[in-house]
Amino acid sequence: MKRTGIVRDERYLNHDPGAYHPESPRRLEVLYSMLDEELKGKFTEIEPFEADKEMLLWIHDASYINRVAATAGKEFTSLDPDTSTSPGSYEAALLAVGGLCRAISMVMAGEMDNAFAFVRPPGHHAERARAMGFCLFNNVAIGARYAQKKLGAEKVLIVDWDLHHGNGTQHSFEEDPTVLYFSTHQYPYYPGSGSLRETGRGQGRGYTVNVPLSVGKGDVEYVGIFERIVKPIAREYSPDLIMISAGFDIYANDPLGGMNVTATGFAGMTRSLMEVAEEVCGGKIVATLEGGYNIQGLRECGKAVVEEMLDLQQTDPRAVISSGSQINLDSIVKEVTEVQREFWKTLGN
Repeated sequence: MKRTGIVRDERYLNHDPGAYHPESPRRLEVLYSMLDEELKGKFTEIEPFEADKEMLLWIHDASYINRVAATAGKEFTSLDPDTSTSPGSYEAALLAVGGLCRAISMVMAGEMDNAFAFVRPPGHHAERARAMGFCLFNNVAIGARYAQKKLGAEKVLIVDWDLHHGNGTQHSFEEDPTVLYFSTHQYPYYPGSGSLRETGRGQGRGYTVNVPLSVGKGDVEYVGIFERIVKPIAREYSPDLIMISAGFDIYANDPLGGMNVTATGFAGMTRSLMEVAEEVCGGKIVATLEGGYNIQGLRECGKAVVEEMLDLQQTDPRAVISSGSQINLDSIVKEVTEVQREFWKTLGN
């Protein structure tokens, strides 16, 4: 069994964007319940710390950080049509960044084999100077910089399987070849970015890989994309750390989504990344929670991912791909390869 670290803290529940908001504390309550009832004693708990301003400034403007800080203790502040805060939101956001960074530190030091930060609020939509899409600070982007600035990582691969494109993460690194951003997402839905031909700019050209998908894609397509696109690129890029923006809103019955991924698909994607991580970076993988709004789906799929990380299950990605028609997968891989083969020699071979 692998040594898997789990970031959890009751203070993440103090971020409450309001009644009927889909990004509710209930999302973490069901995940924490799953951990206690079904995986107790199998993982190591990681205690978060509050990120300091220096860390936030790696990705965000000072004026924006101050704006979010000013919401602390206030009953309600709207930062964006979709994004609001409660009295405990600022503290939760600092702990979300700090919890992920502590997990990264432990994995990079070899104290853990891998880790999952079950934190709120999510982060991948947060822009340099703007809250967006339920996100306050860009946890995964700050985490990647933390790995580089504090822990000696030279190259980081961020894989984002959330339903929505991580516009904030892409914009943070689109001119930077030291962080490769890979995203599968429903397109052209919210936030509207992430087209196939967005491949980075300047020195970062080629280090953004977008796989926009129409509705209805499921286990075969998602796991196939990881096997046939992510793996060859990851081998060629050879990062020191793989990070996952783990959104569970591609689950088949998510109220905000239109995809058909099951727990088996999540397990297959996780195993695919674990296999390539063993090849390129000693298995170092750290995931952080993004979206996912079906409570039962969060429980089922969160459990599938953690069980895979623990090596309690060893799903064969090839078996998942061969379980259904690969016509859509072949078309997706062909389209992506036509754009990305300019940058990645091994793609399509």
